[in-house]
Amino acid sequence: MYRAILPEGQILCERYEHTDTGLELFNEDDQFIGFVPYTNLHALLDEDVYSSDERSIM
Repeated sequence: MYRAILPEGQILCERYEHTDTGLELFNEDDQFIGFVPYTNLHALLDEDVYSSDERSIM
């Protein structure tokens, strides 16, 4: 599971694909759930990394 960090919030997804202008996000059923332009993406984190340490990463 991945977490896309955006200026206005976060989106959880199972997988993603790189495009020329951003990331396409997909859920566990392999359905498209959203597109995030690189200009709006602050970070893309593996959920294991996000929850393994209690320190703030932002």
